Amino acid sequence: MTIVQERLAQLSELHLLEGAHKSFEEGACAMELVSWVAGEKWSDAPKCACPVISAFMRNWNDSLRSDDERDRLLKPLIPKLVGTKSTKQIESRRAFMALDWLIRVHTPAWLDCVESLKPHALALRSLEEIADTAGLVAAGKLLKPARADASAAWDAARAAAWDAARAAAGAAAWAAAGAAARDAARAAAWDAAWDAARDAARAAAGAAAGAAAWDAARDAARDAARAAAGAAAGAAAGAAAWDAARDAARAAAGAAAGAAAWDAAWAAAGDALKPTTGWLQTSAVNLVERMCALEAK
Repeated sequence: MTIVQERLAQLSELHLLEGAHKSFEEGACAMELVSWVAGEKWSDAPKCACPVISAFMRNWNDSLRSDDERDRLLKPLIPKLVGTKSTKQIESRRAFMALDWLIRVHTPAWLDCVESLKPHALALRSLEEIADTAGLVAAGKLLKPARADASAAWDAARAAAWDAARAAAGAAAWAAAGAAARDAARAAAWDAAWDAARDAARAAAGAAAGAAAWDAARDAARDAARAAAGAAAGAAAGAAAWDAARDAARAAAGAAAGAAAWDAAWAAAGDALKPTTGWLQTSAVNLVERMCALEAK
């Protein structure tokens, strides 16, 4: 039995943790276990794995809410990641696969949460697969109107969150404000998908991707997804609106709201967005599997 086979057999007994770690004894993220399985020097950027997929996995690993989620979603992918290092051409294709998923799958899933933004979701899904610069430019053009509508939704959601918080008179009001203002995109591994697609595309596609087109697509997708997720919850999504609602609600509801109300708010927001979150997580697993399976022709 090889060292790879021996260590793969031990995976079921191990648990994935958030962040980077100095050694196996300290704990491991998904990519650190890949380096361990492969018998390489301890690292979250193992030489045996594709750097595009590694970027995706590192960010996804750290954005998940619990070690149980990391084990369930990421640990089964580890054996498939060993040996995915390939040519620059394959890295470029994988980078565009991540971008395509972000624009045609991830962002529309959140836009669909708001009735007024569903036409934008349909338009993005109707795009041809984004496999080159031309596809990225086309996506950027479609995302411009989505960004404008999402910005309006953001403003309305923020105002609603403020009004709800100011009117709060106790724990029940705080729970409502909190549930309406949670950043749903984070729960769906938004940070993981976004940062990975950005880093992978810039590293693999290089200047050919076009800085202007990339920035336009990035800003539009980010704003649209955050505003859509927030509006779907009934109020603001994102740090500014969340902080405003939190502070106003705490001031209005006072100390009586307490930790129980906070927990209730978090649970309510998570439950409302669980279907979208779960679907996107499954889709992300499929994306990684497809990137791993891609081979040079």
